This record gives sequence, C-alpha cells and structure tokens, in this order.
Amino acid sequence: MAEFTLELNDDQKQVRDWLHGFAADVIRPAASEWDEREETPWPVIQEAAKVGIYSLDFYAQQFFDPTGLGIPMAMEELFWGDAGIALSIVGTGLAAVGVLANGTEEQIGTWIPQMYGDADDVKVAAFCSSEPDAGSDVASMRTRAVYDRAKDEWVLNGTKTWATNGGIANVHVVVAVVDPGLGSKGHASFIVPPNTPGLSQGQKFKKHGIRASHTAEVVLEDVRVPGHCLLGGKEKLDQRLARARERAATGGERVKNAAMATFEASRPAVGAMAVGTARAAYEVALDYAKTRTQFGRPIIDNQGVAFQLADMRTRIDAARLLVWRASWMATTGKPFESAEGSMSKLYASETAKKVTAQAVQILGGNGFTREYPVERMHRDAAIYTIFEGTSEIQRLVIARTLSGMPIR
Repeated sequence: MAEFTLELNDDQKQVRDWLHGFAADVIRPAASEWDEREETPWPVIQEAAKVGIYSLDFYAQQFFDPTGLGIPMAMEELFWGDAGIALSIVGTGLAAVGVLANGTEEQIGTWIPQMYGDADDVKVAAFCSSEPDAGSDVASMRTRAVYDRAKDEWVLNGTKTWATNGGIANVHVVVAVVDPGLGSKGHASFIVPPNTPGLSQGQKFKKHGIRASHTAEVVLEDVRVPGHCLLGGKEKLDQRLARARERAATGGERVKNAAMATFEASRPAVGAMAVGTARAAYEVALDYAKTRTQFGRPIIDNQGVAFQLADMRTRIDAARLLVWRASWMATTGKPFESAEGSMSKLYASETAKKVTAQAVQILGGNGFTREYPVERMHRDAAIYTIFEGTSEIQRLVIARTLSGMPIR
C-alpha cells in the first residue's frame, strides 16, 4: 500500500509538467474562441489525441497510479488551462469508466476503442444518467429498459439530460431502470452503438459556463440494442437483482449506503477540476495586483487586496490537500468513514466559486470584461457546485455519515 505523501515523484512531476505545457500552449490560446463559439473544440481534442493525452492508455496510467494522485494531478493541470475545453477532452472518460467498472473484458475491448477513435479520426462518448426529473434523486429515474427475450434485445425508452457529448457521441452509455421496485438498485447500464435507430439529440443547452463542452438531452424512442450491449451481461444482472430483492426485504438501508460509497469515490476528481480553475484565477489576480498601479503604487501594496490573495491561496492549497487525501484513500481502499470524498468535492467547488469571484473583484472593471480570462473562469466555476452532486447533496452526505441519522 502506498504511503500518503504530499510530494510528487519524478515520474509524476514529468507528467504534470507535460500536461501544464499542453494546457498553456494549446488549451489556453483557444479558450476564448471556443467559449464564444459554444462548440466542441474538435481541433484541440485532435491535438490532445496526437500527443497521447486524449486516450484510454493515458487515463488508465493515471487511474492506476498507486499513490492515487495521477488523476487529480492531471485534472488540475488541464482545467487550469480552461474548464470548457478540458471537459471536452476528459468527458469521454465518464463513459469509459462506466464500461470499465461494469463491463466484461470483451465489452471493454470492443467499445472503449470506439469511444476515442484515433488521432486522425477522433470520436467522443457520452454517459447518460441524469433525467429531467431525476438528477440528485437517482431513484426517480424513468428511462426504462425492457428485455425482449425472443430477439435477445433490450428496448430503451426515455429522455436523458445534461449529457456531456450527448447526441454527438459515437458511443452512448445509458443508465436505465430494469426493475422499478428496487429504486436505484434496479438500474442497469447499456451500450448504445453508433447509428442505432431511435436515439437522437434533444435540446442542446446554451450554458452560463463551460461553453466549449457540448451538453444536451438524449432522446430514446424504442431504441433496440443487442443483449450483449447490457454491461456485465444478463446472468450477472439477474444475480445482482436477486441479491438486491433479498436485501431490500431485510437490510435495504445497507444497500443504499453501499451505493453511496461508490459515488463517494468519484468526487475527488471533480474537486481537482475545481482546484485547477481556482488556481488559474488566483494566478491572474496575483499578476494583475503586482502590475496594476493606483495612487502611485501597485494595488497589492494595499492590505485589502493582499489579504484577499492570501486567503485565496490558502483556500486553494487546503482544497488540494482534501482532494489528494480522498484520492489516496480511494486508491488504497481506505473507507470514507467521514465522507472524505464529499468533503473534498464540497470544499474545492465552493473554493472555485469564491476565488474566481475574488479575482474578478481584484481586477475591478477589467475583471468584468471578456478581455481578461477571470470573467470566463468565474462563469465556469459555477458548475462545480452543481454537477456530480450539488453542494447541498455533499453536505447531506457528510452530515448523514457523521451522525448516522437519516437527515432530510
């Protein structure tokens, strides 16, 4: 088991510097353009594919880093470059992780390469879980999957929303209800192959921030997928449903908590994204405060500005430490007995909102214009307290974990 450390090793530093260079040289110069266009930055994704960043191999290497710091380090650097473009680069990973976590070896080998394509013909994938009436409340999901035994096909009907790459993806991974009586335990995940009839893009959202990342509804109307597109297979699903039915009668709350633990493990990565955006805004504000003069001296000479910058840096470092702790715990199998995953996501996301707002304030009128990047960073930061569980949900998870009470 790797010991917890605050010092990156030489290999990690090399990867960090490589990512930072790509973020500085490729992502940042393109950030404003693609934010204005509100379109998927295909040329940037292609550049990421050419150098090996947009690939399953790269993310697998970071995921299996025994210290647990590979993924948060990578996310921080890419999102330091720009949140919208970075999400376009890493968004396919959501679907890939869904297949890796639940699929068979054959499914992993078949579908994940099709999610990424190659440097000459890049593809993206979409993970479709949220619905118009089922965001934080996953038990309210309505998209249904019904098994047609005669044809060995699953028939999917419903509408998904807030899907990154939804409708433009080569491969969609769709979570659907197969047993409504089991709540979230009655869900299963399905691969929807390219060009499957019945799947279409619904509304494309025009967003406040992360506008270079495509977000849309996905509509499923009698979408038929072969039986082998059920992640994990029918036999494994039947066994899992049988266990869930048995536990629901005798220990339903225990099942619910086990599911919550799975969500907990994914949240530090979002925290790392937030740290990257906060750090970027802080650095712009610091440089500006050193060079902007008022009343004959740099504005950083004023305590009102200097103390803000001190607080900003302190919050960023504290957020990173919480993210790294949770990432290390998840990798080494240590239980989140105090909801450390939610703690890291909560604090980092709130830090990103606060720090970017302070950066806008330090830049004054300039910070309110699109001539300076902190305006965009402030808009982007708003998403971190919303997706992967709102700040309110994080606080609820933490409070329930600490108290052992069913807090509502």
